[in-house]
Amino acid sequence: MNKTIIINGRIVLPEGVLADGCVEFADGKITAVKEGPYNGQATGTIINAQGNYVSPGFIDIHTHGAGGHDFMDGTVEAYLGAAQMHARHGTTALLPTTLTSTNEELLNTFATYKEAKAQNRSGAAFLGLHLEGPYFSYNQRGAQDPKYLRNPRPEEYETILAASDDIVRWSVAPELDGALEFGRRLAERGILPSIGHTDAIYEQVEEAYRHAGYTHVTHLYSCMSTITRRNAYRYAGALEAAYMMDDMTVEIIADGVHLPASLLKYVCKFKGPDKIALVTDSMRGAGMPEGETILGSLKDGQRVIIEDGVAKLPDRSAFAGSVATADRLVRTIVSLAGVQLADAVKMMTLTPARIMKVDDCKGSLAVGKDADIVIFDEGINVKTTIIGGKCLTIH
Repeated sequence: MNKTIIINGRIVLPEGVLADGCVEFADGKITAVKEGPYNGQATGTIINAQGNYVSPGFIDIHTHGAGGHDFMDGTVEAYLGAAQMHARHGTTALLPTTLTSTNEELLNTFATYKEAKAQNRSGAAFLGLHLEGPYFSYNQRGAQDPKYLRNPRPEEYETILAASDDIVRWSVAPELDGALEFGRRLAERGILPSIGHTDAIYEQVEEAYRHAGYTHVTHLYSCMSTITRRNAYRYAGALEAAYMMDDMTVEIIADGVHLPASLLKYVCKFKGPDKIALVTDSMRGAGMPEGETILGSLKDGQRVIIEDGVAKLPDRSAFAGSVATADRLVRTIVSLAGVQLADAVKMMTLTPARIMKVDDCKGSLAVGKDADIVIFDEGINVKTTIIGGKCLTIH
């Protein structure tokens, strides 16, 4: 057993931070979490945290790419490059996320994902695929290419489901014709149906939540209905439904741009860290300089502009995904929303792990869980990333 011991660290646990402690791991699993200073008697490889924070690895359940790579590029190189960039910023596991596209592109994505997962040795681990679209509201399409939007039909989605056993999440507008039946089909297969890019009113969301398995909300506030008037009557929207349904989980792009400080504080106050996952929703521009780039595949994607710390459509009518990394999300939710560090970390680790039902092996520093660990300083700048016990990044 090749044991490694992280010493002199402030250990971030779901319930708070240990001022001084050690984390031991061997063969890719955590073997001990101890409070108190290292006594110097144990044998094994020593990593000195030097008083920095020792946290579970970050889990990003909604990302399209990073480092000049997009998962829709359809290449193994893009998958591995994006995973490596995210790992440098503390992400130890992620869900590669698609955009609306042709079915041909989607089927190519499935094959590429399998090959990339088998080759991934130096980046954030892949937990399965998140399909974002094409079953979205036209009015709430955001940067999704409108020519691919359509309603879910069994003859199409059954073909897609049969083509891959790696789909673990699918974002859908639940008000579309056929969406409730589709949600129930996803839930039967153990795939998370998520509400996104939706113009639904409250009652439609409630039905989807209670009767079709839609228990999660994709990027709260972004591309989402709120209070509207129809025939002079007011109707609550998907946004209000997300707050009213206590057990519904949500995700937020906490880059400080998609949601300002006031809304970050609001969602944290009323949903809390156990129901909020931080997501990057990052596109290829994450970790890259500002300027023009492509959202989606290099072949068929849309031209977008990175400026002011976010990606925008060329006419600046909408955001086009973020350029955030996980460390920026944690830093922002602490600095702008005043969230305690342990809660901020929970929203980037244990809560997304629970949403995706992988909390038995990921999401917290506990004996028996995967040795996915990140060490960061007071400013939440990543110093070391450890994935499955392998130290991949040291700054």
